[in-house]
Amino acid sequence: MPGPLGSSRGIWSGGRQGVTSTTVYDVVIIGGGPGGYAAGLYAHNFGLSVALVEKAEVGGTCLHRGCIPAKAWLQTAEVFSTVAGSGEFGVDASPPSLDWTTALRRKGKVVDQLHRGLSGLLKKRNVEIVAGTGRIGGRGIVDVELVEGGTRRLEGRTVIVATGSVPRTIPGYEIDGTRIVTSDHALDWAEQPGRVAVIGAGAIGCEFASLLADVGSTVYLFEVVDQILPGADTTSAKQLEQALARRGVAVHTGVGVEPAAVGDDGVTVGYGTESVEVDVVLVAVGRAPLTSGVGLEEAGIELDRGFVPVDLETMETSVQGVYAVGDVVAGTPQLAHAGFAEAIAAVTHIATGSTAPVNYLAVPLVVYTHPELASVGLTEAQAREAGMEVEVVEEGFAGIARAMIRGATQGSVRLVVEKGGPLVGATIVGADAGELIHELMYSIGWEALPEEAAAFIHAHPTLAETIGEALMAASGRGLHA
Repeated sequence: MPGPLGSSRGIWSGGRQGVTSTTVYDVVIIGGGPGGYAAGLYAHNFGLSVALVEKAEVGGTCLHRGCIPAKAWLQTAEVFSTVAGSGEFGVDASPPSLDWTTALRRKGKVVDQLHRGLSGLLKKRNVEIVAGTGRIGGRGIVDVELVEGGTRRLEGRTVIVATGSVPRTIPGYEIDGTRIVTSDHALDWAEQPGRVAVIGAGAIGCEFASLLADVGSTVYLFEVVDQILPGADTTSAKQLEQALARRGVAVHTGVGVEPAAVGDDGVTVGYGTESVEVDVVLVAVGRAPLTSGVGLEEAGIELDRGFVPVDLETMETSVQGVYAVGDVVAGTPQLAHAGFAEAIAAVTHIATGSTAPVNYLAVPLVVYTHPELASVGLTEAQAREAGMEVEVVEEGFAGIARAMIRGATQGSVRLVVEKGGPLVGATIVGADAGELIHELMYSIGWEALPEEAAAFIHAHPTLAETIGEALMAASGRGLHA
């Protein structure tokens, strides 16, 4: 294990024979997405010099083609559906109409504001942005093909690979950007599609199905396994599936799709003995690590199906002094906030030689559908597979006063508790699930016993009371149930 930079065990100190370099950075980062820019920002706390190589704009997929623009569209859909249902609350509003161009413009404005803020913060913290494509060219060397033309060689005592991921596709669905698209294209649709087939019911597929259905598109959602959100709590996934179906999404699970037949007026998608005609197909079957062309294999860095195995205590790869964070890391969740935490772990080890490993059990996942689904820790199935004896407690929103007031009684809180032990997992389906899950994130991260967590009081009336009721039930002393 290397020591902190500047110690006798620091690596790549000094230059290579035959290579001229005016600056030796403490850290050279390849990729400016969440993992990369977080590493650059966090390095400031230790006074490390940083060069960050990014071929497009800092912020990466999350800011420009993923989390942020998708949630901006989902917020538009939520406002639309709220206005459409206002009559239930005694508010007389005309049936809403969606100005797609204005919504698209607002999405762009949100992204631009965040991008400018991030760029300014990186500059303030003395992170040098090098516009280009980086490739490891040798021990401590990153060669950059500059956007403006030409090349530049960077030398670093350490290197962090944070090159992110790209959308996957499947045979028979070649991406053309018009009839068959990925989420990258869908976020910038110039006009609302009338009929959409979404292939893949993971988080991305479900979110697009939800927002499109809310604004009036006809949506078909296909998933080859027997539930949406594969790997999620089965009961909770079923609750979300039913909610989507009630809003008009035609959900088809446990079925594969035939190769698309693309015509002048649309696309035919076959499944089993049936088929549907749509205007566009959105392929949402996951994301692949972007590690080709980065020089990893040439540098002797181990790869596993394109992902980078690391020491999870330090985020260091098989080659000393080279770290990896974010979507490229093998076996960790492809989530922006996981990338943030991995960046902190890597920089801490680079700067101090000590470890700050990510507690992956306490990393929340949020699916921003309507209603939302959020989870943290283990599902019941995962806990049992790990050999745990567990109990599951479920508390629905239907009897919660605040949920009734808001007209948001769909869903429930489900807790997975080790018998005689702590909370080990939780899933929430319902309004604001993505906010509520953090209370349970702390409980699981701190290995709280149900009776310990249940001792704290929730305000009445709130949605969070549902968690309180579930905790009390898990402790064996339920209040209302």
